[in-house]
Amino acid sequence: MSYNTENIRNIALTGHAGAGKTSLFEALLHAGGVIQAQGSVEKGTTQSDTDSQEKARGHSIDSAIASVPYGGSHINLIDTAGYTDFRGPTLSSFAAAETIAVVVNAINGIEYGTRRMLERAAQRRLARVIVVNKIDFEGAKLGALVDALREEFGTQCLPVNLPCLGGKHVLDCFFHDKGTTDFSSLAEAHQRILDQVVEINEAVMGHYLDSGEGDLSPQELHDAFEQCLREGHLIPICFISARTGAGVKEFLELAERLLPNPAEGNPPPFVNGEGERITVNADPAQHVIADVFKIVNDPFVGKLGVFRVWQGTIRRDTQLYIDDNKKPFKVGHLFRLRGKTHEEIERAIPGDIAAIAKVEEIHFDAVLHDSHDEDSIRLSPMQFPQPMFGLALEPKHKGQEQKLSQALARLSEEDPCFRMEHHKELNETVVRGLSDLHLKVMLERMKERYGVEVTTHPPRIAYRETIAGHAEGHHRHKKQTGGAGQFGEVFLRVEPLDRGAGFEFVDAVKGGVIPGQFLPAIEKGVRQALETGAVAGFPIQDLRVTVYDGKYHPVDSKEVAFVSAGKKAFLDAVGKARPIVLEPIVDVEVAIPEASVGDVTGGLAGKRARILGTDSLRGGELVIKAQAPLAELTDYPTELKAMTGGRGRYSLDLSHYEPVPPPVQKQLTEAWKPHVEDD
Repeated sequence: MSYNTENIRNIALTGHAGAGKTSLFEALLHAGGVIQAQGSVEKGTTQSDTDSQEKARGHSIDSAIASVPYGGSHINLIDTAGYTDFRGPTLSSFAAAETIAVVVNAINGIEYGTRRMLERAAQRRLARVIVVNKIDFEGAKLGALVDALREEFGTQCLPVNLPCLGGKHVLDCFFHDKGTTDFSSLAEAHQRILDQVVEINEAVMGHYLDSGEGDLSPQELHDAFEQCLREGHLIPICFISARTGAGVKEFLELAERLLPNPAEGNPPPFVNGEGERITVNADPAQHVIADVFKIVNDPFVGKLGVFRVWQGTIRRDTQLYIDDNKKPFKVGHLFRLRGKTHEEIERAIPGDIAAIAKVEEIHFDAVLHDSHDEDSIRLSPMQFPQPMFGLALEPKHKGQEQKLSQALARLSEEDPCFRMEHHKELNETVVRGLSDLHLKVMLERMKERYGVEVTTHPPRIAYRETIAGHAEGHHRHKKQTGGAGQFGEVFLRVEPLDRGAGFEFVDAVKGGVIPGQFLPAIEKGVRQALETGAVAGFPIQDLRVTVYDGKYHPVDSKEVAFVSAGKKAFLDAVGKARPIVLEPIVDVEVAIPEASVGDVTGGLAGKRARILGTDSLRGGELVIKAQAPLAELTDYPTELKAMTGGRGRYSLDLSHYEPVPPPVQKQLTEAWKPHVEDD
């Protein structure tokens, strides 16, 4: 290994689908001498899109990692999916990078994914770079695009290079190349970015004003530039053509000379067991701290945990712990990734991205460490969108139930937005994802990898129950069957809590009328009822239960008696407390052609949706923002496709829960009655 932490750059390529991230990934690997020729997305020969689903669909589904040696730097690149359907692996990669490069299609301009990724990077306090790709394509209006970027995202968006010769070449305007550009003045662009950079640091500003820019050292410029990126005071705009290579080496030079290394980026959001922020140093001599941001179940090497080292040095044969697990594991093999290729390495230093294989206990977001002093350390979790689309499924062939469960568990490990649930009361397995396409791809992947085929049908919507009033409940459980009997009596009250508050259990028993050892049994009975529901068979939330009185028998009272008494007293109280059914309300964003706006807004209004507003996109598109009940959107993918001629795109994120209309509650309650009667 011929580099240290100061030489490392970690960059995630993100942006809207079709911006050319994978082609840029190939161009950067080629420019760095990692590959002899650029692969093609159309031909399925790229380093990153190696999955059969990616090749068949012509776009990324998962993230891919490769490193590029350039000059004196070791640049780790992460190629991510652009489609919102596959945001899980994309957002996971943010935990490993200092810089997010948002790739923009020069023809289409600012798109939905452009906004989303820049917002997410800002929330994570990561350095941001806008990469305008396809600058040599006919119809690219680059000057207008720069104006649009500055208007949309702020005047801190400034070009650091400019295209010339019709996008066939670029000229650096930070280090002041000479020449004529396709638009703007190189000297003016240079002055604008220099003024932006020096104003962040008073010492550099003073030196600049006193002596002029010619006296600013490269180190002063680097430090001020890096501070601008760290504080969001500058978002560089880079012009590139992945097709011709124009601007590709210039981007690598920018990464080497000016982008933050792992010691310069904003401190990672690590917290201890009490939720307090703690400092992690990019020091190779300290205890090891690494975060697992990606899991791959590789058919050849087994389970692969991909991690970013934040502190310390991991070597082969190192003994590491996972989270607070007291049992260590030995690092038998340590890998560097290049797409599907694994290169064995001797050690990984702070800032490195590496992988270990065949450690079954490893999981997404695990913290690896070599000292129990780090047991409680966690990286603040990324806020992932809630998977709201569901499919109930069962194996197509009998006897594959166990195989199905194992396959779904493997897929869930790889994508934090793909989840599996098993509903005991209906004996129903449900998978949830971000869209119908997301679920379709995952089930096709399961068939290819694990040989499991399934039949599917719509699942029940994830309704919830709660109460709107206060009430008291009581139940006496008494059972005598010869010999010792069962006895337990419980009085309790219920009261509503704020939406999202969850559940509270309060012990207000006085005088020992119920011995303390039976309180956990009462809570267990209450929690059983919380899971199965009281009026429509859905989990109950957002209420407080207070046990205040009861009776016991010194001989006949047993745990099982108080479990039953607690459950039935709770159901008695909920039935009197104006129970209500809550439905999930989702934030809907729909990107459509302007010509379809009437049909789409009318369609949403017919689904009890509230239209919140619209945003205009370049190229005659609109984004409609709304909130709607999830239950109304079951067939929305098909409807949107019909209304927009296949040009509409949408995303859903869980917003909140609110009461269903009375007719819907009545319908749900009536549907649940047969289950109650069968109990």
